[in-house]
Amino acid sequence: MQGKHVLMTGGNSGIGKIAAIRLAKLGAKVILACRAGEKTEEALSEINQVAVDRAVNLKVDLGSLGSVRALADSYLSQFSRLDILINNAGILPSKQRITEDGFEMQFGVNHLSHFLLTLQLLDLLKVSQPSRIITVSSMLHKKGSIDFGNFRGEKKYDMQKAYGQSKLANVLFAFELALRLKGSGVTSNVLHPGGVRTDIMRDLPWLVRKMANLIFITPEEGAKTTIMLASDPLLTGVSGEYYDQTKPAQYSDLVQDEALRKRLWQESEQMVGISAS
Repeated sequence: MQGKHVLMTGGNSGIGKIAAIRLAKLGAKVILACRAGEKTEEALSEINQVAVDRAVNLKVDLGSLGSVRALADSYLSQFSRLDILINNAGILPSKQRITEDGFEMQFGVNHLSHFLLTLQLLDLLKVSQPSRIITVSSMLHKKGSIDFGNFRGEKKYDMQKAYGQSKLANVLFAFELALRLKGSGVTSNVLHPGGVRTDIMRDLPWLVRKMANLIFITPEEGAKTTIMLASDPLLTGVSGEYYDQTKPAQYSDLVQDEALRKRLWQESEQMVGISAS
């Protein structure tokens, strides 16, 4: 990982922070993309205790597409290469929230922000090839469906359905991206880290969090797949795969629906304000 530049959303806690620490220790230049604040400063301090090349943060609010564009611009103005993009951040609000741009918060943050960030940085990833795009999803994508009439919270909010939709969107995007990048030297893979005890559960009822903590794995265990996909030399050139706790695994049958993948891509382009491709 010496000399590799890694940009990661949500790297100030949970599996993201563990992965950032490990990749920095291996020699990577880690650039976090998180909200500015004490939590991020504490994470940077922890990462830089072991970092070979000092880690930094580029502030972003993933609930704002304007902020995501500013993040991409900031990265492009400061760095001349990008070897690994890790779309790691995720949220699971118990009550409906709407992004600055009017989208249901889980769909906006978990999918749209990463869709936009990836496309904004795609040219640099191609120049830096062989490079990798890693998207963190969830096994719950298998229970998800895409409701094209409910991206802006038009219907009654269901936390689990919204989460399943956003995580399925992650997988559909990662696989469609892999196909579009074939032959470019840039790979796209997606993962389920396992059921992990992280801050994503902070809005859930106390009893649910307590029960989850009894059966879920640690962030250290959950980060293994992200670290593997970012650093394993044997995975150079491997693209369009779904991993569950470091192993290739079965994904939703919906991912094979070419029309669904393309429609989600095209509508995502419209929602983030990118010309159709």
